[in-house]
Amino acid sequence: MLGANMDNVAVILVQPQIPENIGSTARAMHNMGLSRLILIDPKNCDPCRILKTATGSSATLIKKMEIYQDLREGLRPFNYLVGTTARTGSLRPTMAQPRLLARRLVLLSQNNLVGILFGPEDRGLSNQQLRHCHMTLTIPTASFSSLNLAQAVMIICYEIFMGLHGDSREVVPRLANSFELEGMYDHLREVLLKIGFINPQNPEHWIGNIRRFLSRFPLRAREVRIIRGVCRQIDWYVSQVEKGARSDNRDKEV
Repeated sequence: MLGANMDNVAVILVQPQIPENIGSTARAMHNMGLSRLILIDPKNCDPCRILKTATGSSATLIKKMEIYQDLREGLRPFNYLVGTTARTGSLRPTMAQPRLLARRLVLLSQNNLVGILFGPEDRGLSNQQLRHCHMTLTIPTASFSSLNLAQAVMIICYEIFMGLHGDSREVVPRLANSFELEGMYDHLREVLLKIGFINPQNPEHWIGNIRRFLSRFPLRAREVRIIRGVCRQIDWYVSQVEKGARSDNRDKEV
């Protein structure tokens, strides 16, 4: 059996609002063998209140947790990102349940950095935040779908921990990280606007469709470079056509 690299799995709290939830998250992670905690734009990071619930040795996770103010900056090294949400919709990435996805994450962690995103306590992750994710994850409930943040973290971490006991020799290669992917999507947006493929009035809607399509096939860095190479060639061709059109207009004026 190929083991997971739990050091490559991070819990990412996006705009957490309650310090005690951060501490409880650290405790849940520590119980299940995860140690990398990342906060994105926390609204209240009072260390005294955090440490009240990060009891015992789980306090070590708080001492080394990473804090970023910008989501894109915090996600840039990650090769595979999963967003947790209780809400479904056509604008959200493909959805899976924790048990079905956990073993996949275990395999991915062998050669890739995996990040699991949890949104603010009052509203969860927005569509804009989820666009960075390859997959969304929902925790099944009987009726009321909203869970306490730390409870949700514990459920996901438990499933990953249990996924360690699966028997598989599959190897997942290194994937493109978020920094490489975001550069590719920026490049695609620019080129597709230039050739009129996407509506300039609402480019994010069309790029969102492309994101959802490509997220079904997690891309390697080499494949990202191929797509950007195609973009550069399209860009060059368009510039040549525009240059020829300008030359023809000058000839007509003469």
